[in-house]
Amino acid sequence: MNLIPRSFFFDDEFENFFLSSPRRNEMRCDIYEKNNKYHIDMDIPGFAKEDVSIEVVDGNLTVRASKSAEENEENKNYIRRERSYGEYQRSFALGDVDVDNIEANFDKGILSIIIPKKENENTTRTIEIK
Repeated sequence: MNLIPRSFFFDDEFENFFLSSPRRNEMRCDIYEKNNKYHIDMDIPGFAKEDVSIEVVDGNLTVRASKSAEENEENKNYIRRERSYGEYQRSFALGDVDVDNIEANFDKGILSIIIPKKENENTTRTIEIK
């Protein structure tokens, strides 16, 4: 039994506040549950594996991706420039998960993160009333 409602797991930090943020659209993801594990499949097109980092701090999983602008732009006369550069990130609140066994894979612009749930422990206990 968790004191945090299920809908809280994997909620974005400040989700409603940044709902219209253009950078949010850069890291879209699907989150699903399968075989007692949570799965996050996140689109991060145009990035290399070395540009992406994942960390868990205080129960929050944060994915960061950074890309810098091209260095050699001397002879370019841009007509249109739509590609963006900079740092992007998404954070998710985790529930009861096994942080030590989180796995990640990056292939063809898709980051897949597998987060095992903690084994259910029998925490039933009788409380003495004084």
